[in-house]
Amino acid sequence: MEPLQRLTRRQLEALRFVATHASEGRGASLNGIAEGLGVRAPSALAHLGPLEEMGLISRFRGKSQVTRRGQICLDEYLRHHRVAESLFARAGLSARATHEAALEVDLALSHRTVQEICEAQGHPPICPHGQPIASCSPSAGGGRLRSTVLHLARGEEGS
Repeated sequence: MEPLQRLTRRQLEALRFVATHASEGRGASLNGIAEGLGVRAPSALAHLGPLEEMGLISRFRGKSQVTRRGQICLDEYLRHHRVAESLFARAGLSARATHEAALEVDLALSHRTVQEICEAQGHPPICPHGQPIASCSPSAGGGRLRSTVLHLARGEEGS
């Protein structure tokens, strides 16, 4: 199973929080993550443990940082979410409804399924909210969507 499909929604939220709140050479604190997620530190730690085991974050002296593998996972998530939004938009859902519907399925979709949906839609370049959808090519996309992780981490639409 792909790392993205093994994540819970809360683990994904924790991963996104760490990605957006860890500065270069300095990670996000456990208390900061807990506050950002609206939970107590032990609950935040329970979300971080599996992320560390999957190699998506690294923790050192109480600070967490996203690893390269974690960033790839976040980029994959954005692609899955935006392709799902595009599919729901073609079905006639409003922009708001596409976002909500995509949240119901984006973590469950395999890379193969997302690729097939994207191909069936003619490789849409943007989601219904105007955000870029990474290319189906495994060599494309990579870090170019890194800045857009902020939109999802802040809970903004247009993901």
